[in-house]
Amino acid sequence: MTTAAALGLTLAACGDSDSDDGGDGGSGGGDTITLGYIPSWTDGLSTAYLLEHVLEEAGYTVEHEEISEAGVLYTALAEGDIDMFPSAWPEVTHASYMEQYGDRIEDIGAYYDNAVLTFAVPEYSEITSIADLPDYADELDGRIVGIEPGAGLTEATQESVFPAYGLEEAGYTLATSSTSTMLTELGNAIDQQEEIVVTLWRPFWANAEYNVRDLEDPEGALGEVEALHFLGREGFAEEFPEVAEWIEGIKLSDEEYGALEDLVVNQHQDDPAAGVAEWMEEHADVVGTPGS
Repeated sequence: MTTAAALGLTLAACGDSDSDDGGDGGSGGGDTITLGYIPSWTDGLSTAYLLEHVLEEAGYTVEHEEISEAGVLYTALAEGDIDMFPSAWPEVTHASYMEQYGDRIEDIGAYYDNAVLTFAVPEYSEITSIADLPDYADELDGRIVGIEPGAGLTEATQESVFPAYGLEEAGYTLATSSTSTMLTELGNAIDQQEEIVVTLWRPFWANAEYNVRDLEDPEGALGEVEALHFLGREGFAEEFPEVAEWIEGIKLSDEEYGALEDLVVNQHQDDPAAGVAEWMEEHADVVGTPGS
């Protein structure tokens, strides 16, 4: 893990990947697959535990590495320090990372095809469009509340949304920190019935939990609808052909994905594996198994 460690990889690791230990990637046989993701981005958290559930039943060993920044995650994947990123946004949101690292990354398949970046406000807000924000700069203290500095959503906000709508000229700044901090600010503002604008995305459980709605984006500055993909390190499909073929076939609807994320993040927040186990009771046929 020397390359990733040198880049400041934040790990809650179960050990180093042994994916090059000579296994044929067929029936499992103890081969290890290491999943890297940012845990506050709960699409990746949910799909990581979904993959773990099925792969371990098929005989593989699955390890988790929690990473703090998107750039570090893509670097680790490109360097082979992790085997998979289980929920990436490579088409639009992470396009710049794919331009930099894509020649050393394998696109294994897309599991969800209706993802989108958003600006959101509480339901009670009178703001309806990003184009309205210059008129509310004083009321909002000139703050758009964002997430991690290295997130693709942050890049889109700074490089596309701000210039498209003249937000910097209107006195706005983007407050970046973390997804959890953004959600705390959102919750506090709603408790006080205050105006707030946050950067969000769909699918994400917080849209329903916090009773927010998207602002219109008439300039299309946040980009088009895109798909969520499973990405692997170079050589993953050759080493684990049955796993790659199985993953390529996973497709989740809005209802199926929403149920998975709700169980993992909200209903079993202290035990994500239990959330996946409950989801699998009704949806096992949706994902199947490697080699089936």
